[in-house]
Amino acid sequence: MRYLPGNPRDRSGNTLAGYRAEHIDFAFDAGAGVATLTLNHPERKNPLTFASYAELRDLFRAMRDTDDVKAVVITGAGGNFCSGGDVHDIIGPLTECDMPGLLAFTRMTGDLVKAMRACPQPIVAAIDGVCAGAGAILAMASDLRYGTVRSKTAFLFTRVGLAGCDMGACAILPRIVGQGRAAELLYSGRALGGEEAERWGFLNRLCASETVLADAQAFAAMLAAGPTFAHGMTKRMLQQEWNMGIDEAIEAEAQAQAICMATNDFHRAYHAFKVKEKPQFEGD
Repeated sequence: MRYLPGNPRDRSGNTLAGYRAEHIDFAFDAGAGVATLTLNHPERKNPLTFASYAELRDLFRAMRDTDDVKAVVITGAGGNFCSGGDVHDIIGPLTECDMPGLLAFTRMTGDLVKAMRACPQPIVAAIDGVCAGAGAILAMASDLRYGTVRSKTAFLFTRVGLAGCDMGACAILPRIVGQGRAAELLYSGRALGGEEAERWGFLNRLCASETVLADAQAFAAMLAAGPTFAHGMTKRMLQQEWNMGIDEAIEAEAQAQAICMATNDFHRAYHAFKVKEKPQFEGD
């Protein structure tokens, strides 16, 4: 993993430099509290390999143990987001695996999505150009997605003889774009252009190609400057309430909100409001 200035630490005092990788650039803006992960093989449109899957999984798991990182941006280098699983590094070897080996791989890739969902920080995907296969899953598993008119998102698993039910796609994608639209994308494998993706609600915002990363980082910085404990609680409830009935969800949210009301950030907001000042949140 190549590091740019700034190096967050986990709660044991270890830096995230301990999570070594070769396919990801990790940049940390300590002032803003925003970590940016960049898939960095632009000559091949940033494909994922066995190693980079595991690296991303381990890095998102590590985010649970650092208080320095308040929000995360994930992007790709060279004008593309991610072209999916590398044909030579992944697909070729998979054709020679036995069933236990295949299942170990598919569980490992699913663990990446689980790690992203369990990561307490909001994750913003900055998407330009190709966003295909497992790359589309990375975008889908993020909390918010900023894209461009150039972005082309394709869940193209059926194009290579696989089911569309990969890494949680059949559970998560319908919740973003609706069951019928998700079915169309997962059956056909067709590319979803940027403007259509925004209309469908897959993209939260359309940006210019030259500003999409900066726009995503600015939004992440805004979140990082806010009540980060409350953001983490919001993300947790967004995930947990999928499996709840409405009455259960209302009770779960009552408990979650009561916990947030006991935080110092909540009291800071009240006292700032009284004196007509902007609250300075500290995440506690």
